[in-house]
Amino acid sequence: MASLNLGYWVQSYSMSNQVSSISKSFPLLRSLPFNPLTTQSSSTLKKVNFTSLPSITSVLTKEDIVKEEEQDPQKSSFDFNSYMLQKASAVNQALESAVSLRDPVKIHEAMRYSLLAGGKRVRPVLCLAACALVGGRESMAMPAACAVEMIHTMSLIHDDLPCMDNDDLRRGKPTNHKVFGEDIAVLAGDALLAFAFEHIAVSTVGVPPSRIVRAVGELAKAIGGEGLVAGQVVDIIKFIHVHKTAALLEAAVVLGAIVGGGCDEEVEKLRKFARCIGLLFQVVDDILDVTKSSKELGKTAGKDLVADKVTYPKLMGIQKSKEFAEKLKMLTDAIELLQGFDPAKAAPLIALANYIAYRQN
Repeated sequence: MASLNLGYWVQSYSMSNQVSSISKSFPLLRSLPFNPLTTQSSSTLKKVNFTSLPSITSVLTKEDIVKEEEQDPQKSSFDFNSYMLQKASAVNQALESAVSLRDPVKIHEAMRYSLLAGGKRVRPVLCLAACALVGGRESMAMPAACAVEMIHTMSLIHDDLPCMDNDDLRRGKPTNHKVFGEDIAVLAGDALLAFAFEHIAVSTVGVPPSRIVRAVGELAKAIGGEGLVAGQVVDIIKFIHVHKTAALLEAAVVLGAIVGGGCDEEVEKLRKFARCIGLLFQVVDDILDVTKSSKELGKTAGKDLVADKVTYPKLMGIQKSKEFAEKLKMLTDAIELLQGFDPAKAAPLIALANYIAYRQN
C-alpha cells in the first residue's frame, strides 16, 4: 500500500499580526507554515517513531518559546506532524481496504494505481477533522473521507487525459493513461466516481440514514454541473477556483460535519470556513505551478502557462500574485469562523488552513 511520510514539515514561522491576534483564542495552536507529505512505502511508515518527529516547538526561536510560556505556562502544543501522519495512514488503510484487487482485475489495478499513489490527503483529513470538531467519531466519517479522495483522484485521472490537460506526470509517477491506456483511465475514473457514492451509502456505520442521505446530496452537488465539473469547463478564473477546487474541499468539510452530527449552524460555519481555504488553496496552486519544478511538485510544472489557462500569475504576474495571496483575508476569515468551537478540536483545522496557505507543492 502506498502511504505517506511527513518528513520535515515545519518551516520558519512567519504570520501576520492579524493571525497572531486571532490565534490567541486557540491556546493549543501554534500556527505555522508546513511542507507537504511525500510518498513512501508502508514498511517505512511502520518504522516511524512519532516521538522522534520534529515538534512544532522545535522550530520556534528561543525568544518565541519564552514569550509563549510567559503568556500561558500551561499551554500544550498541537503536534501537527504526528496528527497528519496518523490520519493519512488511517485514510490510506481505509482506501486500500475499500478498493481491493478483484475482478475485473485491469480496472481495479488502474483505480488503485492512482488512488494509492500517495498525495497529501488534505481533503479526507479535513473531513475527519470536521467530524471530530462537532463531536463525531473518526469511524463515522471515514467512508465519506475516502469517497472525497476517490472523487479527487477521479478528477486528476480525467484532467490528465490527452483530451484535457494531456499530462504525463502525477504525484511523481506516470499518469494513469500512460500506464493503462486512455480507455482504461477513463473507465477507472468513472468507476471511482460511482464507487464513492456506493461507499458512503453502504459503509457508513453509526450514523442515522437521514445524515447519510444529506451527505450524499452534498457530495453530488459539489461535483456536478454547478461544482467540480463546471470548474473544469469554464474559463473565468474566480468561477474555476470557487467551483472546482473549493467545491471539493467544501464537500470534504461539510460531509464531516454532517455525519459527525453537527447542527445546521455548525455545518454552515464550516462550509464558509472551507470556501475560504478552498479559494486560498487554488491561488497558492497557481503560484506554485510557475515557481516550482516538476520534481518539487510531483507533477508537470508550468502546464497552466503552456495551456494558456486563466490563472492569477497570468493576470497579475508572479510577484503581484504572491502579494495578493498574502493580503487575502481568506486565512484570517477561516480562522475566525472556528471561534466558538472547542479550541483543542479546532486546532487541526486551523493547522490545515495554515498548511494550505504556506505549502510548497
